[in-house]
Amino acid sequence: MTLPPNVYDAEPIPESARAEIDRLLQSGDLFRYTAPEDAPVALLEEEFAAMMGTKYALAVSSCSAALFLSLKALGLPRDAQVLIPGFTFAAVPSSVVHADCIPVLCEVGENYRIDVADFERRLDNSISAVIISHMRGHTSDMDAIMELCDARNIPVIEDAAHSLGTTWNGRKIGTIGRVGCFSFQSYKLVNAGEGGILVTDDADLVARAVIMSGAYEHNWQKHKAPAGDNTGELEAAFSRWQNQLPLYNLRLSNLSAAIIRPQLPEVPRRVRDGRANHDYVAGILNQSPWLNVPEKLGPEERAPDSIQFNLVGLDNDQILAFQAAANRRGVKVQVFGQSTDNARAFWNWQFIRDLPELPQTREMLMKACDVRLPARLKKDELDIIAGALTGAANDVMGELRAYGT
Repeated sequence: MTLPPNVYDAEPIPESARAEIDRLLQSGDLFRYTAPEDAPVALLEEEFAAMMGTKYALAVSSCSAALFLSLKALGLPRDAQVLIPGFTFAAVPSSVVHADCIPVLCEVGENYRIDVADFERRLDNSISAVIISHMRGHTSDMDAIMELCDARNIPVIEDAAHSLGTTWNGRKIGTIGRVGCFSFQSYKLVNAGEGGILVTDDADLVARAVIMSGAYEHNWQKHKAPAGDNTGELEAAFSRWQNQLPLYNLRLSNLSAAIIRPQLPEVPRRVRDGRANHDYVAGILNQSPWLNVPEKLGPEERAPDSIQFNLVGLDNDQILAFQAAANRRGVKVQVFGQSTDNARAFWNWQFIRDLPELPQTREMLMKACDVRLPARLKKDELDIIAGALTGAANDVMGELRAYGT
């Protein structure tokens, strides 16, 4: 049997990073505020904001930190209720709890996107903010969500950890809500091992976030206003919040920034190749009566680095048998709801007060599969993965039945 590719290694860090990394190693200058100006982290923020078309960016230690700081920067009161989808990573409700707020969960459909009707039902006067997780890069109906939230003056934070490079009606995901948060963890499109960044056009919000991220004393002066912006709006906001906010020390290091910066020009190519790989494998999987990759929503152009599909017509024992068969063929399949203690299964978030039951989301998670599919894979490698998945379904359900004879 031909061995499947290793889908867990990231792409090599571009060779162009080496000189800056060597310089930092020689100087030991790893702290973002040591340099008087133009530290690697500050340059990363400037470049990322320009890439996203936003005024401001703040690089921090993780996407979780970005979500937490976004909530704190909104100035929400203790025990404010924050509406989040029932399908996301545990770090999202954790960031809400860490910000002294209460997560409120809504249903997610079998296409992995927010059930807008259930979202609207729960978006009552008790909700102070919303986090939209574009989980695994699947974009919910942002037109409907923003219309509902704007009508109620409820701020929206986008958890775009999986969605760098995705667009909705031509707008970049992460720039539609008040704040967008991205991840630089190793399994994301841009890899620094750990790290995150938030983007916004709100000067007051970013000033609060910068100070709370750990810009003690007057280090906020090393954060740049957009080129050509002479309004003084950002400096005024910093002055307003000086010494008024706690410091959480969630900064990114210069070494991480030096690893990230040369990857930003690679984003368009990784998005293109990742989308092509996903769509190629989806086309093969959808030929099986046992596997279904849900269609994207019309306005969405995705930037996937993994593929999700639902098992069709399999009972619980057959689902487990499929997972085992795929693993025997060398392709690790995660069935979100079947994996013990999975951090994406809402019933494992037992740190949430009054954890609700979400029957629609639970039903989806019990049959939804997840397979890594990095952009660097080639066609022959994709064929091996797709063949292992369709073959595993045939192993369990019977090859003759699979072909309808």
